[in-house]
Amino acid sequence: MYRHIPLRHPRPDAQRFVDGLMGRFKETRPRMVEYLVDGSVMKPITTSLLGREWVDVPTDAESRRKALDNAIEFWYRMGYDFIRIERGLVFPKHSLRADDVSEGAGNQRTWADEHQGMIRTWEDFEKYPWPRLEDCDFFDLEYVSRNLPDGMGLIASHGGGPFEQLSQIFSLEGLALALYDDPELVKAVNDRIGSLMTGFYRHLVQLDKLVAVFPGDDMGFRTGTMIAPAHLRTYTLPVHRRVAEMAHERGLPYFLHSCGNVLPIVEDLINDVKLDGKHSFEDAIIPIQDFQREYGEKLAVLGGMDIDLLAAGSVQDVRKHVRFLMETCGARGRFALGSGSSIPNYVPVGNYLAMLDEAIDFSS
Repeated sequence: MYRHIPLRHPRPDAQRFVDGLMGRFKETRPRMVEYLVDGSVMKPITTSLLGREWVDVPTDAESRRKALDNAIEFWYRMGYDFIRIERGLVFPKHSLRADDVSEGAGNQRTWADEHQGMIRTWEDFEKYPWPRLEDCDFFDLEYVSRNLPDGMGLIASHGGGPFEQLSQIFSLEGLALALYDDPELVKAVNDRIGSLMTGFYRHLVQLDKLVAVFPGDDMGFRTGTMIAPAHLRTYTLPVHRRVAEMAHERGLPYFLHSCGNVLPIVEDLINDVKLDGKHSFEDAIIPIQDFQREYGEKLAVLGGMDIDLLAAGSVQDVRKHVRFLMETCGARGRFALGSGSSIPNYVPVGNYLAMLDEAIDFSS
């Protein structure tokens, strides 16, 4: 069923991946990119196709190393030039939990409480259990950086961007009220988040095999940004700009995953943040080929396979759309193929593999 996946003799070239996306040459061999792959998708591939023992919950150093070795092998054999992982500081927040209704999931989903935040007043701010940089665990990032196959790179970021942390600490509803009732409190929380996150990135950008900084920060929904663009320009984008500057000082590109309609701030991301590549596209908002037509000379476009199609379409539908994206976006350059957002547990394993297999077949 799959002509190429898993690859028997991968030939990763992380530097070529980066150079093509930065427009330093016209890539002739399509490259793949992914933001996250859910464990429920990785597990059957790892055990059945790669013949490795899966580690569900790493609890000690040995099991952590085994899980990370599995992850490296997965990204390597699926044809990526890199492995992307994210770790970071833990910002406490109120969360909601419910059973996952996806077929065969057998676990629970957790999401941020949109109505009840941990900070509502200055007293809450003073009592909030802020994380400490010295408590941040870099073991996974450092281990992966030391143990990559030849030619393969590490792409990493802090787990959760500055807007996500801000909106979850306040709650989205609480943030909307605070922006008008107490903007100085919003600034204080945002400044603390920004200071801690930039401290994290100062260590991250020193990793030897790091080839790109690629955070996620969902700032939009279907028809617009989660808060007013002016507020994003005041609070969130300056944090991204500082981290982008740190990456650029090390010669690393700064890519961004941001779900939703962020078109009102795209020019800010390009001209102020100095973004090098945009990830997360939904056809109902703007298909990647249309976004690329408008902005493709200014930054790379990453992913683009609409999640609705990837989750609900047939294998034939997926393969056909891969060809379309390769013939349009791929032909223009500064493009890497992958999902429009990530590979969640409700994407059929067969569709995910078909996407990769067809991309490799196209290039061969």
